[in-house]
Amino acid sequence: MSIKRLAKDTAIYGLSSILGRALYFLLTPFYTYIFENNEYGVQSGVFAFTAIMMVVFTYRMETAYFRYESEPGERRQPYFDTAMLSIIGSTVLLGGMLLLIAPQIANLLSYEGEVGLFRMAILILAFDALSEIPLSRLRLEGRPLRFAFVRLSSIAVNIGLNLFFLWFCPKALEQEGWQWLWPLLDRIYDPDFGIGYIFLSNMAGSFVALLLLSPMIFRIRMQFDWAQWRKMIGYAAPLVIVGFSYVINEVLDRAIFPRLYSGTLEESHAQLGIYAANYKLAMLISLFIQAYRYGAEPFFFKQKNTADSGQLYADLAGFFTAIGGIAFLGITLFIDFTKYFIPNPEYWPGLSVVPILAMANIFLGIYYNFATWYKLADMTRWGAYISIGGAIITIVLNVWWIPRFSYLGSAWATLICYGSMAAATWWFGRKFYPIPYKISNILLYLMVAVLIWGAGRITGSFLADQLMLRTLVNTVLFLTYLFFIFKMERQAIKKYFHI
Repeated sequence: MSIKRLAKDTAIYGLSSILGRALYFLLTPFYTYIFENNEYGVQSGVFAFTAIMMVVFTYRMETAYFRYESEPGERRQPYFDTAMLSIIGSTVLLGGMLLLIAPQIANLLSYEGEVGLFRMAILILAFDALSEIPLSRLRLEGRPLRFAFVRLSSIAVNIGLNLFFLWFCPKALEQEGWQWLWPLLDRIYDPDFGIGYIFLSNMAGSFVALLLLSPMIFRIRMQFDWAQWRKMIGYAAPLVIVGFSYVINEVLDRAIFPRLYSGTLEESHAQLGIYAANYKLAMLISLFIQAYRYGAEPFFFKQKNTADSGQLYADLAGFFTAIGGIAFLGITLFIDFTKYFIPNPEYWPGLSVVPILAMANIFLGIYYNFATWYKLADMTRWGAYISIGGAIITIVLNVWWIPRFSYLGSAWATLICYGSMAAATWWFGRKFYPIPYKISNILLYLMVAVLIWGAGRITGSFLADQLMLRTLVNTVLFLTYLFFIFKMERQAIKKYFHI
């Protein structure tokens, strides 16, 4: 597979991952218009719990499946059967237990009265966990179109039900033209259910994905190979720690924010809602990261034994950083427009975290590129060590800074964490699995992006009342960065894309 093929597959995977997240991103103005800060904060906190528990439900079995199923001569072995049977058994046991203790979980996390939300979140976890291995098999077999169909179908159901319950039903019940439909709507719609419809819609979308993948699941053979399972678990166990560390770095701030914020619980939920809404603006960087990972992870394994694999990995890191810089400037230089994705001005004080979180996401993507070495070298324990270090940074800085700086402290903690993890991964990789990364170029791309953003901020302060002129200046700055990147990467672009 060439980089050109990787770009093609990434584009197709991106149809589901980027488009899906982009559509969810477009729900942000919808949610922030309908729900108040504290309600939006509650759903953010429950989904933070879901993100953490997803690591427990999947225990990185999909990565272990990639590792061993992609080895030459291994395809005849029933790794899929063993992995799938393992996930089914653990999901039934863990999901059933959590459903029983959902009231205790809600009380422990200070969400009394929201037991129903947690139960729906647990069902979402179960459906998503059962879908993970079949989706991974589609990726490994190079079937991005089928993968995209499953994901987009799930997304369509999710978003469709969101719009139906949160927009159509309230409007229809207010208009006499829809009076013929009122008896049905009265039976299926409860205005007091509120943010519960967000979880109900997510649950339905996850179930549809599982339903579409069920033919693959029903074809599994009851051949559970304990030797294979021990091998996969041994490979995946350190990655579980990596996964926990990742979600700690990603969502811990939202999970613990109500307990650390110095105000009342309602005020903390409101501040959390502001932070979570503005976090979505920085998600534009993570959209690209997710699509890139879907295409790149199997690509890295398949290229492991080729003669020029090291140079390929190095060039990919440079491409990624360059594109990340473009995305960073696209979001931050034009914040005058992107802020309107959050239509309620009460959320706008949180715009100050967007540049910080956008840059943090770039460092996260760079970390994923640098992390190639410990996966290929079967030294995943190093990923665990580095991720634990990042988690410690996240925990310490959030505990220290949230009471003092509110969500601004969380944003800086995220940036420092991901930057430290990227640096540590590169540093140790030089010793155990050398890859000729052009570190000077990577740092230069980031530095120039920050300088251009800073120039936009300075000129913007002088043009505070002149939106058109300010936008023109920022456009020129953005195009300057594009030209700079093209000049720096021109030879690599010609080499891999034959342009």
